[in-house]
Amino acid sequence: MSEASSSERKLHLQELGIFHDVAKALTSSLNLDSVLQTIMEKMAAHFRPDTWSLLMVDEEKDELYFAIAVGDAADTLKNVRLKIGEGIAGWVAKHGEPLIVPDVYTDPRFAKRIDEMTKWKTHSIMCIPLSSKHRVLGVMQLINVEMKGFGETEMVLLQALADYAAIAIDNARAVEKIQELTITDDCTGLYNARHLYKTLEAEVYRSARFAYEFSILFLDLDHFKRVNDTHGHLVGSKLLAEIGYSIKSNLRLIDYAFRYGGDEFVVLLPQTSKEQSLVVARRLRDVFRTSQFLKEEGLNLNVRASMGVATYPEDAKSAHEIIRQADEMMYAVKNSTRDNVSVAQQGMLT
Repeated sequence: MSEASSSERKLHLQELGIFHDVAKALTSSLNLDSVLQTIMEKMAAHFRPDTWSLLMVDEEKDELYFAIAVGDAADTLKNVRLKIGEGIAGWVAKHGEPLIVPDVYTDPRFAKRIDEMTKWKTHSIMCIPLSSKHRVLGVMQLINVEMKGFGETEMVLLQALADYAAIAIDNARAVEKIQELTITDDCTGLYNARHLYKTLEAEVYRSARFAYEFSILFLDLDHFKRVNDTHGHLVGSKLLAEIGYSIKSNLRLIDYAFRYGGDEFVVLLPQTSKEQSLVVARRLRDVFRTSQFLKEEGLNLNVRASMGVATYPEDAKSAHEIIRQADEMMYAVKNSTRDNVSVAQQGMLT
């Protein structure tokens, strides 16, 4: 065997090894960051750039951001964004075509500001788009690769790795959508009862471990059946969606809102004492009293709610028990005055 063919065979085996490792990462992990890191590291080990990065497309803002960056400037790049079309990576994202620039200073598309921010000395750039279903998801970027000996075979390998990365991103997004569907209520967009108990179990464990309190609000809409009977179920569903949005918009970012079923809602307030939870309960009660729903339909409905409050660990020490306590308090209101709040071990608010 000649020295040339031996070298080619060695290179071929090396490429096969890369494909094997990347395929293994794709099939063994649903963690997108882990898979992309593997792909980029294998690519970097083979092509030996000075530095490399993976930029992802933010479709809402029409920008690229650095999802993975390696080198001294990695921290600087975390907050850097490129407009689609800006720089060589931006051009690749816009046109969906790979671009190899052996000397960036001869190319007017080169964005000097990145070098100025990072103190890099960029000589050459290779940018490969990550495309799926005619959409560019991101761009793989290699800086200062040795261009000698770089040919069609290397380009095929780069494109294959980019395709693997695109598959990984697509898979991860599909899994995310499926997970969202399994934990989200279709009508309101809030979490569903199935996710409530999973979240509550985790909150009980966390609160027990760190000696935290948390509170539960259980809400049931007053006379909701009248809305369905008078205006129909379609209007009823729209009303539930508006109410779900209203509840969520009056909570903190760390709080959770769930549609428990029918016209019942549950709010989980982490690290919240009974006293603090009553502030939230009063606020929600007043929101219901002062709001008009379905204005676009010309109905301007005023809806009230009966609410129950229970706090961990004062009122209950398990997920099911604290829900039961809050539910009982809600029924105490429902069976008397309605449009109020009842608190475990305290009774009705005045």
